Formats: sequence, C-alpha cells, structure tokens
Amino acid sequence: MSTNEERRAKAKRKLQRHLERQAQQERRRRILTIVGSSVAVVVAIAAIAGGIYLANRDDHHKAAAATSTSASPAGGVAHLPPFTRSANVGADCQYPLAPEPASKPVDPPRAGKVSTDPPQTSANIVTDQGPIGLLLANNESPCTVNSFTSLAKQKFFDDTHCHRLTTSPKLGVLQCGDPKGDGTGGPGYQFANEYPTDQYKSDDPALRKPVLYPRGTLAMANTGADTNGSQFFLVYKDSQLPPGYTVFGTIRADGLATLDKVARAGVAGGGQDGAPVTGVTIKSVQVG
Repeated sequence: MSTNEERRAKAKRKLQRHLERQAQQERRRRILTIVGSSVAVVVAIAAIAGGIYLANRDDHHKAAAATSTSASPAGGVAHLPPFTRSANVGADCQYPLAPEPASKPVDPPRAGKVSTDPPQTSANIVTDQGPIGLLLANNESPCTVNSFTSLAKQKFFDDTHCHRLTTSPKLGVLQCGDPKGDGTGGPGYQFANEYPTDQYKSDDPALRKPVLYPRGTLAMANTGADTNGSQFFLVYKDSQLPPGYTVFGTIRADGLATLDKVARAGVAGGGQDGAPVTGVTIKSVQVG
C-alpha cells in the first residue's frame, strides 16, 4: 500500500503532466489562430459590406495608390495601402529571442542594417506537389526577406509539411514553415511587422479593419504584432484580413497552379480549416 507521501508525489506528477499538456495546447491554439482569429470579424464585416472588391495581384499596388484605405464605393473592403519608403535606404533589422526555443537547429539571421537593393529577389519552394515560384519583396519587407533567405539557406524549411489549409469564403491560404508540422513551431527568434503594418500609425483604428490580401500574396503568420518567426502563408484566392500580417512577396503562376491543386482537394475531414487532404511537403527552398 502506497504511503501518503507517495500518493502526493504521484498526484504532483499527474498535475505537472496536465499543466504541460495544457500549455502545449495553448501554444498550438495561439498559432492555429494566426489567421483564424481574424476570420470571424472579417467575415462579419464583409457580410455587412456586401461583397469584396477583386483586384489583380500583379497591379494591386497601382490600384492601392489610387484607392483610399477606407471601404471602396462599391461596398468592398479596402486595398492594401500604397507602399511608401525611400528606395535603397536599408532597414535596421533585429531578431530577439522568442519565448519558445527553435524547433530545429538554426542560427538567427544577420541583424543590423539590411539593404533593400535589389528591390526584388526570386525564390522557389520545391514541394512534392509541384514548384511554388516566388518573387520576394526586399524593398517592402527587407527584414522578413532577410530572415526567410537565412532560414532557406540553412535548410530550415527542408522536409517540413504545410500543416494548414483554409478554404472559407473570405479566406484561402496554405500555411507552411513549421518544422513541427502542428502549427506550434518556429526558429527561436522573432521580429517586427513590416509592410503593410508599417504604413499605419500604431494607434490607427484601420489596423483592426480588413483589407484585401489578393490572390498571389506571400505573407507571414504571427501570434500578434511583432511575433513573426518562420511560419508563412500563401494566398491562393483573394482574402480579407486586418493589415497585421507582413507581406513579403508574390507567388508566380507555377506556384498558384500548385496551390489551386491542393485547395481543390480540400481540408481533411471536410471542414474549412485544417490539414490539407493533399499533403504538401517542402523538399527545399532555393533563393536567388
């Protein structure tokens, strides 16, 4: 028969395991709502607005420059704000440690002054479902591109799975970049939001209102302002989100074809948000 001391020790171990499981679930919940936390608000606003203004991704900046950040007269959501920053001024990039350790051994990217020249850099995500060609926006989000490039060169993304597909009426994205494959992983560091967040003042109410992330957008996932890590999402259809998700590039035609194939197969279990039926494994990411 166990003693009182043994029973207390057993109960303490059981409680500790429960707390650890609870903490893990909470971390997973936070990251799984990277985009999903905004969906309910966005969908409700979009329903009231009565539609979405569709824009071609190739000229979305031109359209944004001619459009205010308020809702369009046609009743749709706002465009991404026009990008404004002097060319080739560089950026001061910092990558402080994140609360969670790296999910895979990796060094943080080079911190300090990062050049915005050249303004764009090509990249290619090689997957088992086909290529996903990218054009990285170094002029708009240099710190993000610097991080993505560093992770790619260190093979951080190699043999990882795109763990989340969203197919709701107002949101269509494939989320990748987590070596753990469950939405909780990261590189052990984090960094600040860039475009389009940096086009607003920090107290601007517009930061909480949806804008159009057009089909073909490449953006960072996060768990709140300035918590970017390694997870990113690929927008395969026009989507509505608050401008708190850093855009750092566009997706080429081959990439959109690959994403369309994955999206058509849907979400496992028949829902609108979860693991894709057609699994996507990143074999490598080539930059430059």
